[in-house]
Amino acid sequence: MSSIAIIGGTGLTSLANLEITGREIIQSSYGEPSGPLTRGKLQDKNILFLPRHGYAHTIPPHKVNYRANIDVLKEAGAENIIAVNAVGSISEAMPPGQLVIPDQIIDYTWSRKHTFYEEGLNEVVHIDFTQPYCESLREKLIQAANNASLELTAGATYGATQGPRLESIAEINKLEKDGCHLVGMTGMPEAALAREVELCYASISVVANMAAGRGDGEITMAEIEANLIGGIEKVKRLLESVIPLL
Repeated sequence: MSSIAIIGGTGLTSLANLEITGREIIQSSYGEPSGPLTRGKLQDKNILFLPRHGYAHTIPPHKVNYRANIDVLKEAGAENIIAVNAVGSISEAMPPGQLVIPDQIIDYTWSRKHTFYEEGLNEVVHIDFTQPYCESLREKLIQAANNASLELTAGATYGATQGPRLESIAEINKLEKDGCHLVGMTGMPEAALAREVELCYASISVVANMAAGRGDGEITMAEIEANLIGGIEKVKRLLESVIPLL
């Protein structure tokens, strides 16, 4: 049975109005996923929910088992994955609390298990990543935002950094020169892994803070948490609006 999968990011460890029908632990040959998979119904649609950082938010970005997470969602019948990512903004046009649907990504991460195709191959496998996000799913998210009267930015380049520390001003300056508008720690290899197993994947990025050197003074977790309160409420409204379109 095909389902819509939602990968929750920082601030989103549960979904309002989700009628939970069960939780299950699905084994993956790639190790332990971030936690048990929640199955449920939302507006008569089958929903799979998995919090990227665990239900207690204890798994840091560089320790997330992205391969296991994507693998169990695929095995559970997911066809569409909506990922929620908390990000920093490099652009004044995307202030804290803003929702962004990125259309490009640059990977600055290292040492993460970033592909399913590395052992026991009959031949080397290369995926096309020209457009890293599923355009049909992006368009539905943008349409759903319009239907719900939610303001969002419909295109941006996401720079995926290693974490768990935040970036220096010089690093953000480099990302900006490279063409990045957003900076986050969880966008890769998640997007590429979804493409490898032919899942339609898109991101709702919620701006939690202005990136280093783009705001006033140091970045604090209190600031990030405060900005995410309103931003995650918008994410939930967008999810409820997009589900009927899928």
